[in-house]
Amino acid sequence: MVKIRLKRLGYKKNPSYRIVVIDSRSKREGAPIEELGHYNPKTKEMKLDVAKAKARLSQGAQASETVMYLINNANEDGSLNYKKNETKKLSKKAQAKLEQQKTAEAEAKEAPAEAEEAPAEA
Repeated sequence: MVKIRLKRLGYKKNPSYRIVVIDSRSKREGAPIEELGHYNPKTKEMKLDVAKAKARLSQGAQASETVMYLINNANEDGSLNYKKNETKKLSKKAQAKLEQQKTAEAEAKEAPAEAEEAPAEA
């Protein structure tokens, strides 16, 4: 069976990968059938021939989970469309303060609404 998977390069604690088409029985650093691109997870830099990858998938090649993610999130030029999480982690004190503000705002919205409804009933 033919697979599309990552081939590890780089030195200790600094991985870099090539995206390769390879026989599933080969070892990770074995000789590939075809190289489709490269991916550096630390810098989120990627260059991938998306057309060749999709052609191989249509021919029956099985992509690994990571490679499938990279193919699905690749731009037309082959670079990675990386979405960075914009959420910031807050301390417990900051979270409590934020909750107090939210409840105060909710109560402020409810109070004027009740005051408007009361004269309408009389």
